[in-house]
Amino acid sequence: MTLRLQIQNDMKTAMKAKEADRLGTIRLLLAAIKQREVDERIELDDAAVTAVIEKMLKQRKDSIQQFEAANRQDLADKEKLEVAVLIAYMPQQCSPEEIAAVVAAAITAHGKTPAAMGKIMADLKAALSGRADMSEVSKLVKAGMAA
Repeated sequence: MTLRLQIQNDMKTAMKAKEADRLGTIRLLLAAIKQREVDERIELDDAAVTAVIEKMLKQRKDSIQQFEAANRQDLADKEKLEVAVLIAYMPQQCSPEEIAAVVAAAITAHGKTPAAMGKIMADLKAALSGRADMSEVSKLVKAGMAA
């Protein structure tokens, strides 16, 4: 079963169970997937759907920080509920030890030169996409190259 089909089935289940918050988040996700498909005139595969979910998660996390800074806990809580629904569709996240091992292997393979940074990040994006926060991976790479 594709990820998109699973999301559509979960939408039907949420409708039947009258879970309004979950249903709203799933509808937002399906709308974002559909919008990208229309814009690019393609049918998204699981990797592209995961990328859409990652983007939505990043937006929600940024919103949570801004709402908490503005003392709007009600809005932050709503965003946190959406994050919880979206995370359910992400692949199993890597442990910090696994990420560190993959980063170390990529640095060893390409070297510690500044020119190798792009190649290292390209390899890591292919290996860790959807399973790790790429901004954290980038920080690990920069720290590993400085050492």
